[in-house]
Amino acid sequence: MNVIELRQYRLHPGRRDELVEIFDREFVESQEEAGIAVLGQFHDLDDPDKFVWLRGFADMAARGKALPAFYDGPVWAEHGLAASATMVDASDARLLRPLRGLPDPPPRPPAGAAPPRTRVTAFLWSFGERLAEAEPVMRDEVVPRFGPEALAFATLTAENNFPRLPLRTGDGHVIVITTGPGAVPAGLPAGIPEPERLRLAPTGRSLLGAVHEAEG
Repeated sequence: MNVIELRQYRLHPGRRDELVEIFDREFVESQEEAGIAVLGQFHDLDDPDKFVWLRGFADMAARGKALPAFYDGPVWAEHGLAASATMVDASDARLLRPLRGLPDPPPRPPAGAAPPRTRVTAFLWSFGERLAEAEPVMRDEVVPRFGPEALAFATLTAENNFPRLPLRTGDGHVIVITTGPGAVPAGLPAGIPEPERLRLAPTGRSLLGAVHEAEG
């Protein structure tokens, strides 16, 4: 997967469990059948009305085919209105590219699986126009401090080939996602600011949560 979306949805108060239930039951296999890799679905532990998730594509051409196949398909036609009714805003979406190889996913937990004990932390650095300057330092000096299992991404600059879903632009992000310690390693290189931090709890069918559970 060379194209990743990190999506954060603002929900109507008290309706996150409703969206999670629809999503895990209806939108996992149906997206994967369309060519979309559903990587992780999460509760934001610091915001009860936010849902966070990641999905991936082989490349932008694959994204341009897979998204219409899903959103114009029968499952979204049947359940999309119910899912959208839980949302206040679904426009906070970032287009990313991996900074290191992604591990092979574990088997997906079945529908109805209990949420894992795992806690996931996403660290978001926003460099704006300085991304090209900061990226080598992040890749070589910062990302390795989170350990070999951490996922690392940077902003992908590409034309949005599915404009029905807007994307954020101009952030110049580097993002690290880890199931390890939820703290930033001490002694960041000069010029690297403290990141924004998302503390996340996987849903029962999240692959990222399943990785940690399978390992113990």
